[in-house]
Amino acid sequence: MTDQDLDPEDAKIITLARAHRARNGTESGAAVRDTNGRTYAAIPVSLPSLRLSALEVAVAMAVSSGASGLEAAAIVSTDTELTPDQAAAALDLKAGAVFLAAPDGQVVARI
Repeated sequence: MTDQDLDPEDAKIITLARAHRARNGTESGAAVRDTNGRTYAAIPVSLPSLRLSALEVAVAMAVSSGASGLEAAAIVSTDTELTPDQAAAALDLKAGAVFLAAPDGQVVARI
C-alpha cells in the first residue's frame, strides 16, 4: 500500500510518526488521530520505572487531552508484522484502522 492508496488524513499520521521517529533517532514513532480530527505524535518512553511504546504514548496524549475515540493510528518501525497486542491501546479507543509502516512510509500491515 502506498501513500496514493491511503486517505490523505491517514497518510498524514504516517508522515507525523515518521518525522517523530527520525527527529528523535528512535526505533519507532507513532501518531493517532482522534474523532475530533486532532493528531498526536510520539516516540517510545524508556525510563527505569516506566516503559511505553510510541503508540501507547500517543494514545495517552490523546486521552489526556479529552479524546474518547480514535479514527486511526499509525506506527512506523522496522517491524514487519503488527500484532493485536501492539495495537491494543489504539483498539481500546475503537480506532477504525491501525497502520504499521516501514521507515520509508510504505504500509506493511493494517488492523
